[in-house]
Amino acid sequence: MNKYYLLFALLFTSGLFAQTFEADLQVRPRFEYRNGYKTLLQEDADAASHTSQRTRLILGYADEALKVKFSGQSIGVWGDSPTMRLEDNNAFTIFEAYGQYQTSPDFLFRLGRQVLSYDNQRILGEVGWAQQAQSHDAALISWKPAVNHRLDIAAAYNAEAESLIEMPYRINSYQNMQMAWYHMDVNNVGFSFLLMNTGYEFDTPLQDREVDYIQTFGAFHNFVSGNLSGDVGAYGQTGSRNDRDVSAWYAGLNLNYKVTDLWRVGVGGEYLSGTDMNDTSGEINSFTPLFGTNHGFNGHMDYFYVGNHQNSVGLLDLYGKISYVTPKFEFSIMPHVFSSAATVVDAAGNVQDDYLGTEIDFAAGYKIRKDLGINFGYSQMFGSESLEILKGGDKDRTQNWAWVMVSFSPKLFSYTKPAVSAQ
Repeated sequence: MNKYYLLFALLFTSGLFAQTFEADLQVRPRFEYRNGYKTLLQEDADAASHTSQRTRLILGYADEALKVKFSGQSIGVWGDSPTMRLEDNNAFTIFEAYGQYQTSPDFLFRLGRQVLSYDNQRILGEVGWAQQAQSHDAALISWKPAVNHRLDIAAAYNAEAESLIEMPYRINSYQNMQMAWYHMDVNNVGFSFLLMNTGYEFDTPLQDREVDYIQTFGAFHNFVSGNLSGDVGAYGQTGSRNDRDVSAWYAGLNLNYKVTDLWRVGVGGEYLSGTDMNDTSGEINSFTPLFGTNHGFNGHMDYFYVGNHQNSVGLLDLYGKISYVTPKFEFSIMPHVFSSAATVVDAAGNVQDDYLGTEIDFAAGYKIRKDLGINFGYSQMFGSESLEILKGGDKDRTQNWAWVMVSFSPKLFSYTKPAVSAQ
């Protein structure tokens, strides 16, 4: 074949498909007043206040088979560099950058940095509340043989940098990961099954580097029946971490009822197994929700599992919810009652009450227009002596947290180039 003809074909064959180009921008400043956020404030400590900001640019290309997405962002705090700056502390990072090819209507593969988000995001989620959010460098295969069936398989293998010989991986993340997720829908009922294997490098007592593996497996079920909806999930964890055996489990139930077109009520609970503080077996019985959107669970003040509470006494969280929702405005009140799932002991070894505290969350949002919204909230924690033992601080101080966030999310442009006839 003539080489010039081949070049011509490569350049212009893509024009046979309709092509879409999109660009979106997000600017999201958030002010927070932290007076006992994540941990009980000490008696002589003062509250903190700051404004963080996410600035994100999202570019996308798609045709009938090919999709490429790029999302870059700068995350920082107002005032973290001077007003006349030679350099900026807010480094520009890549949040998403992947290519996707759909070989047929029911099969695609995706390579690159991407979000892995499934079901209610308890185990794998985007963590959208965090300004930096969460994404994975991974390969993904998705097979959808029917409208109501889907199988996703993902894998990742991480290294700190290019090298000529094997080098240790010291980043605070998994060194390798394999995941399979299957979902099926039957009418208004969904069933999902997850199996994930994560490998973490660690230093042995002899200063050797080894990889321990944790297996997370379980099922998630969601349903809608008239005005009643809900979900239930159960997961187990086995394997080892830092040369310690892991045996842990999780169960969660959430029920919601639509009282009227505007008012809704809900109740639910979660149990995450824990390790007794006086345990001497060396086994880890604490369940870790790994890559879940943890801010959406166990209270907005993030006392549990948001960068904390791992390998601790676990948690029993019983909660209720009342919400008012319109197309432009929503408001909710959500109380939580927290207890430990395992034994809490004081410094003298005395067993303590398992009640950890009560948190009440208020949250509201108003959609000014489709690309501009404002959200705000207030939360208060009423901690117990057992929570003091776990977190430190002073339970008798007022422990609260307030925030307000404005989201600007305009679409810069969206252009579709029509397909060119092959005639």
